[in-house]
Amino acid sequence: MKSKLILFLFTIICGVSAAQTKVGTINSDYIINLMPESKVVIRQSQKYGKKLDSSFNIKMNEYKTKVDDYNKREKEMGELEKKTIGNEIAALQDDIRRYQDNGTKLMQLKQNELMRPLYKKLNEAIDAVAKANGFTQILTTTGNQFAYVDLKFDITKLVMDKLGVKEPEQAQK
Repeated sequence: MKSKLILFLFTIICGVSAAQTKVGTINSDYIINLMPESKVVIRQSQKYGKKLDSSFNIKMNEYKTKVDDYNKREKEMGELEKKTIGNEIAALQDDIRRYQDNGTKLMQLKQNELMRPLYKKLNEAIDAVAKANGFTQILTTTGNQFAYVDLKFDITKLVMDKLGVKEPEQAQK
């Protein structure tokens, strides 16, 4: 009798606990890529990248000019001049390498800066949809592996509607 009562209480507690949780999923990258603002971000990123590339090209041209000049005049130079110009070329190589590393980091920072408002807008829409539909948790499907996902709990389309983002014609079929 005691074990039946414990089993009954355990079943009730588990049922109440399960009833309080509603988990949904979302494909946030899909929505971000469909948002009209993402096209603006891409254009601004490309513009910034071109600016960085033009500065890099100036440094590369300076380096090539210095190397070509060195190769043409090497036979006429004395040891001290060879050493001095060799050190200048090595310094330019180091400068170019640092510029490449910094350029990659600067590009990533710029993209993050440009994407921040889109993710903020997306998160606000997710919050609103989740609260309106009684979800306790929303998991992103991007980058995660799920053994099973019930699509009736996927709020991707609800968030897209909230943001006014239209799904492409081919994806709707």
